Amino acid sequence: MKKKIIGRVDKVDFPNLDLFNIDVKIDTGAYTSAIHCSDIIEDNKKLKCTFYSEGHANFSGKEIIFETFSRTNVKSSNGFKENRYKIKSEVIFFGKTYKINLTLSTRDDMKFPVLIGRQFLKNKFMVDVDKENMSFNLKTQ
Repeated sequence: MKKKIIGRVDKVDFPNLDLFNIDVKIDTGAYTSAIHCSDIIEDNKKLKCTFYSEGHANFSGKEIIFETFSRTNVKSSNGFKENRYKIKSEVIFFGKTYKINLTLSTRDDMKFPVLIGRQFLKNKFMVDVDKENMSFNLKTQ
C-alpha cells in the first residue's frame, strides 16, 4: 500500500463524534492518539463524554455516550503516567474513513485539541514537517 504524505498539522472530521474541521497535530513522538474531552462520566457501564472547548470553536458541546470503551496507561513526554479512557471511532483523512483509537484527555490549554500518534499513522502515512493541512486542502478544492 502506498503511503500518503501528511503534514505536521491538518483539519479532519470525526463523523461519529459530530466533530468537523477539527485541528489536529501529527505527533510522531506519541504512540496513541488523544482527543480533548471536557467532561467524562462513567455511569451504569456507559461513558458519557462532552466534547466542548471555548478555545476550539468546532467542539460543539454535544454529549456522546459510549457503550464500549476501555482504559489504558499513557506515558507523557515528561515520564508521567496517566490512566485514561480509550474509545474507538472514525476519522476522515483525504476523503477516506479510517478506524482510530482515541484516548480522552483534557486539552483545553493546548493549541491542538487532537494529537494523532504513531499507532494510527503506521502503514498509512508519511509525515513531511514542511507541509500543513494536506487533507483539508484537498477537501476544500
